Amino acid sequence: MLRSKTMAAALAAAAGLAALASAGTGASFAAHPASCHIKLEPPAPRLVQDGETALVFGQIKCGPGGAAASQAVSLFERVGGAAASSTPAASTTSNTAGQFQLTTPPLEKNTFVYVVAGGVKSAKRLVKVSPKVTISGPPDGSVLYTGRGPILGSHFSVLSNRVTFSGTVSPKLVGDEVVLQRENAISSEEWRRIGIGFVSSTGTYSIPHTFGAPGAADIRVVVRNTKFSARGVSESLSYVILQTQNPNLTIESSKDPIIFGEPVTISGVDKAGPGISLTLFARTAPGKKYSPVATATSTTGGAYSFPAQTPGTNTSYKVTATGTGPAKTLNSAALFEGVRFLVTATASTESVLQGQTVTFAGTVSPALSGHPIYLQKKNADGIGFHAIEVGTVGPTGAYSLPYVPFVTGAHVYRVHIPGDPTHEGSSSHVITVTTTLNPGVIHPEPANNDTPPSEGH
Repeated sequence: MLRSKTMAAALAAAAGLAALASAGTGASFAAHPASCHIKLEPPAPRLVQDGETALVFGQIKCGPGGAAASQAVSLFERVGGAAASSTPAASTTSNTAGQFQLTTPPLEKNTFVYVVAGGVKSAKRLVKVSPKVTISGPPDGSVLYTGRGPILGSHFSVLSNRVTFSGTVSPKLVGDEVVLQRENAISSEEWRRIGIGFVSSTGTYSIPHTFGAPGAADIRVVVRNTKFSARGVSESLSYVILQTQNPNLTIESSKDPIIFGEPVTISGVDKAGPGISLTLFARTAPGKKYSPVATATSTTGGAYSFPAQTPGTNTSYKVTATGTGPAKTLNSAALFEGVRFLVTATASTESVLQGQTVTFAGTVSPALSGHPIYLQKKNADGIGFHAIEVGTVGPTGAYSLPYVPFVTGAHVYRVHIPGDPTHEGSSSHVITVTTTLNPGVIHPEPANNDTPPSEGH
């Protein structure tokens, strides 16, 4: 009787293993499956954006009597707070050394992944997924004005200079908070909240804003409070915020913003007419005094133009006119001239094996030692970029951003340096690098891969 029970238990156990194998997990490991285990490396990348894939890889290792080669390996997922998938998301066969790699389907939310081979289950690994956040408003580089808009009737209009920033969040994180941020005017990479909105049922948001302070404005949005996703950050937009013009003495520039090293011409019209002496004043930082930098005399119709200026940093200009009328001195509004960084970039190779390093290097002018700089990758849908690596600029303006790609295919990258109180942000040209299959040993992804930019405040 005891023997019958023992035999029945053994048969039941064997039937369970057979059922597991028939469920798509592959044949069990030879005669001693207990002697085998699966080492699953952290997925690469560990942080992806909505719609991107990750590489899951590892190795089957067996003791005496186990067979790690040619095993069917199945990938399973558990997305967000949902139950684990009952069917494999992908499958492959281990090589002669027991190694394997699988690519996940496009991911939408934080996802735990694990593999099953020969009836043996690996540990779970987490892939964090950030939502894709777009931002739209006035075109990047636009000149905007402070809230004290032109006179309508007998008062100044605030609404006339109000702008709206809107965009989409994918996947739809309905009800999550969307924060509109402006970079602090006195500290690089420190962001403060200037508006707030929420993700709608259609996956969109809209945040109106009226700028109160002239100068450079780097704007972005951050999606917080996500339950099953990582924090999402949009690209940043750079603007020049000006005061409303004095209609009696206007001031404008030939180009705004300019790239570092480019000249710019300051001109305008003095309604007092020709023959008026004018002085151009410049200020390179808030709180500093304006200093005279050029002189001119108005011509036909009151038009004037100063010799070309080549500011090395963001600069505010104003013009003072000296005449003989009742108002002997007339001042223009302040004109803010933004100066963008000049960024060059090259890649160490156009084709790289999975798990091997490709280095993006170049220079930034002017050289600001310690300034953050980002390696960005084009979004999966081909629209926009997101940061995947963060570095700093060296004392000579040189930088180096090593990156270890794992997902195969051609990917488009660029280098972006965010703006700061003295310069506006700028991006390099795009660079395409193809990642090819590496059939050999795949080592774990470096810990610094896919480091997102800081949120600031």
